[in-house]
Amino acid sequence: NRSYIKSRSCVFVFLSLFLDPRLKDYLLMESPVNMSAILLAYLFFVLYAGPKFMANRKPFQLKEAMIIYNLSLVGLSVYIVYEFLMSGWATGYTWRCDPCDYSNSPQGLRMTRVAWLFLFSKFIELMDTVFFVLRKKHSQITFLHIFHHSFMPWTWWWGVSYAPGGMGSFHAMINSCVHVIMYFYYSLSAAGPRFQKFLWWKKYMTAIQLIQFVLVSLHATQWYFMESCDYQVPLFVHLIWMYGTFFFVLFSNFWYQAYVKGKRLPKNTQQLAQNGTANRSTTVANGSAVVSNGHGLHGNGLSNGKKHHENGSALNGKMKKA
Repeated sequence: NRSYIKSRSCVFVFLSLFLDPRLKDYLLMESPVNMSAILLAYLFFVLYAGPKFMANRKPFQLKEAMIIYNLSLVGLSVYIVYEFLMSGWATGYTWRCDPCDYSNSPQGLRMTRVAWLFLFSKFIELMDTVFFVLRKKHSQITFLHIFHHSFMPWTWWWGVSYAPGGMGSFHAMINSCVHVIMYFYYSLSAAGPRFQKFLWWKKYMTAIQLIQFVLVSLHATQWYFMESCDYQVPLFVHLIWMYGTFFFVLFSNFWYQAYVKGKRLPKNTQQLAQNGTANRSTTVANGSAVVSNGHGLHGNGLSNGKKHHENGSALNGKMKKA
């Protein structure tokens, strides 16, 4: 046990030697232990504790909380995009080989701060899955969803710790742009049925995400065709290229399953199908009722005719006797 603890301490000391010292006072940045613990707790809740807790309970109605949450993330994402632009992407970056600024200049510190803020937003977004669990939206808790929400913050923590800025921050800025649109959509969706008519572009959300991964991969691909590039952590370029390509494949499969094979039809389409089935059932039921009533009328007519015949026979008999 002592040797294990000692070796683990050596690893942390080694890693800390290369961590950006400008981030030492930022939340969750002192070591990878705390952020890893949060992500493990997230996985434990969404895969086991949460579903077990909700097993015999009715889904929570969290409409107001979700509207506030989603609109807050829209605002936060807009601010993050603005800060990325002002920290370099609109004020000096070439959009090709841009090194990370490790200085204490206002520009360098601003990029460091927004890189951390982007990372912190990934931990806030874990609430997406918590809301799904509490509302019993089990169909939304897919492998893609869980993997994306847990893998993204874990990998970005290392990116922020060693290279907060430069060409490696491109995918963070693009991701924040996508999240402005995505969480605005979620806000409208959480607002209720009266806003459903504004959600016709649901399937295009996945298309926007696919475009995101194409842009990320293309931007990283430039590095392989440059004669020289002074970006300090080339390993991150490889990982970002793999990230963009891998998630493009996963989201493409989601698109195919959801919209080509039709496993996730839009709500209005499903509603029309349900209404059509209900109307057909009602028509058949009404038809049966009409036939049933017709039999009743026919039966009553026969019965009344029979009674009239019997009454007439009885009267004739009495008149003859008289």
